[in-house]
Amino acid sequence: MIAVAERINGMFSDVKKAIKNRDPAVIHDLAKRQTEAGASYLDLNVGPGIADQPEAMKWLVGATQEASKTPVSVDSQKLDVAKAGLEAASGQPLINSCKGLEVLDEWVALTLEHDASLVCLTIDKRGIPQDIDTRLEIAAAIVGTAIEKGLEPTRLFIDPILFPVNVDQKQPNYLLEVCRQISIISDPPPHIICGLSNLSQGTKERSLINRAYLTMALTAGLDSAVMDVLDKDVMDAAITTEMLLNKQIYSDAFLKAARGR
Repeated sequence: MIAVAERINGMFSDVKKAIKNRDPAVIHDLAKRQTEAGASYLDLNVGPGIADQPEAMKWLVGATQEASKTPVSVDSQKLDVAKAGLEAASGQPLINSCKGLEVLDEWVALTLEHDASLVCLTIDKRGIPQDIDTRLEIAAAIVGTAIEKGLEPTRLFIDPILFPVNVDQKQPNYLLEVCRQISIISDPPPHIICGLSNLSQGTKERSLINRAYLTMALTAGLDSAVMDVLDKDVMDAAITTEMLLNKQIYSDAFLKAARGR
């Protein structure tokens, strides 16, 4: 599974303070610990309360890369902020995220320019869909447009948008069917990603809800998530599920081996 570590985000007070003061200590610590926990990407979001967000994103990318070689995920729906982060990034970064079909062309162009991968939300001018069919319609249009513009499906992540379970309890189950359908939408298929922590927002048993759903979603075709990789129980559940699906080789040290990769 592609685990996109969520914790270097200006919505958290310690990260917000570090960005404002240009103090890399907190960023270095989080980058190292999330890498050791098995992160595939380190998601970087400067948050809404930061002045000069492009410069802040450049600094955040640089500080993160000082401490870890794990690829970064530049998390912003503002094109200038994403571009600033990509210009500072090394390797093959991820862009998180393009807000739907209406702006897809310019985001695909930015992705190709920086040899990156792109997360696209299933949103169009009608807003966030509430049903299965509209999500699939938008996902198919995103994949078709991306391929037409030269972006391979293997560098495309479709985010069908996961709602909190305490807002609409039908939505998590809907999303499982969306995952099944997206996984056969093209050959090769795009990646399917979700913001896992969104599911349990405002609930009491956050870790339990997250790991139960992640296990279910991985069996339905989900292969990536923006998640708290520092939650060992959630990560262990994901790694074990993939091993049982024969996507990882079993050994007595399979948990350690998966994190090492």
